[in-house]
Amino acid sequence: MSKTPLARAVALATLGASLTLPSLAQADFIGDSKATLELRNFYMNRDLRDTTAAQQSKREEWAQGFILKAESGFTEGTVGFGLDAYAGLGLKLDSSDDRAGTNLLPNGFGDEGPDEYSEATGAVKVRISKTVGKVGGLMPKLPIVSSGDSRLLPQVFNGGMITSQEFAGLTLNGGQLREVNFRNSTDSQDITASNVGGKSDRYNFGGGDYKFNGGNTTVGLWYGELQDIYDQKLYNLIHVQPIGDWKLGANLAYFDSQDNGRKLGGDVDNDLTSVNLWAGIGAHTFRLGYQKVGGDNAFPFLSETDPYIVNYLQILDFTRKDEKSWQARYDINFASYGIPGLSAFVRYVTGDGFDGVGGASGKEWERDVDISYIIQQGPLKNLGVRWRNAMVRSNASIGDLDENRLIVSYTIPLM
Repeated sequence: MSKTPLARAVALATLGASLTLPSLAQADFIGDSKATLELRNFYMNRDLRDTTAAQQSKREEWAQGFILKAESGFTEGTVGFGLDAYAGLGLKLDSSDDRAGTNLLPNGFGDEGPDEYSEATGAVKVRISKTVGKVGGLMPKLPIVSSGDSRLLPQVFNGGMITSQEFAGLTLNGGQLREVNFRNSTDSQDITASNVGGKSDRYNFGGGDYKFNGGNTTVGLWYGELQDIYDQKLYNLIHVQPIGDWKLGANLAYFDSQDNGRKLGGDVDNDLTSVNLWAGIGAHTFRLGYQKVGGDNAFPFLSETDPYIVNYLQILDFTRKDEKSWQARYDINFASYGIPGLSAFVRYVTGDGFDGVGGASGKEWERDVDISYIIQQGPLKNLGVRWRNAMVRSNASIGDLDENRLIVSYTIPLM
């Protein structure tokens, strides 16, 4: 990763090379290649309602991001080779010392930071039969580790991973992550975890899922180890059942986490149960969620990733020690009413059972409203607008918050 303008040139050169190398210019390598450029305009305002005059009262920033992703196909033959490339550029449009810290930009309260930041990486990949290995910059999207993308630029790991689909219905994954480039960072660094201390340069993971019953049922088993900090097992069951015009579903996940090696994050003994139930008919989907944290600690997960739990929301994650939380959510897709591309949801989650500030009985809730629209045709096809509004009321250290995010994105296919 790099923050210099040279890095952007290198990234573009790498992309061009990956798509034009004559020695690799065979049908699969070129014909299966794809590249996109996403323009992401992001405004964020978080009102810190509990602060005093001497503290930061709000975080408010506006930035423009450019996200270039390219994936080649594979060369022909028993062993196929390919290249992937990624480059990101973030530009500050509005910030100040007293409003910094939204995580859109590499800054914090008291320092509005640089006018721009950038990053670039690539990965070499190899395919044998239905098994693919990658080494380099990775954005895994797996239940045990899912790269975060909730700000201006995505989170990127450096490491290697293998994905195998040799048997029908069975997908296996395994690998090792060595460093992470956080969403508002300009360089790579050791991997950290939320809710526990310590840093590590190795996150080992493996597991997979098996689909059966006509694809309606999926069972998953996963293992992750942040070396010398914690290890974690995940057991997962997903089932979808059509009944007449309705589609019913359930996603059950259970995590078991323990300290590991030198215990750089201290003693860890945690279990978490996540239950997500839904029922959909036509344009409408109704969801209920339940999450329970057990053991002696809060739930550990890799910092800034999207943990595979039902109550991980826009602001809160409800993973405090002993916390129990319940969710109600309603989704609507307006395509059924003649407005394709328009969708929305509202959800409410309340949690309790943990220790609040000063030893009080802990209670907190979050309410989210999320509305998005993507233009389906015409010269502005793929232009998307998303408004995300959240309210948090908590007697834990986070306090009371009101937040708005406005995201305008436009994805341009390059090939």
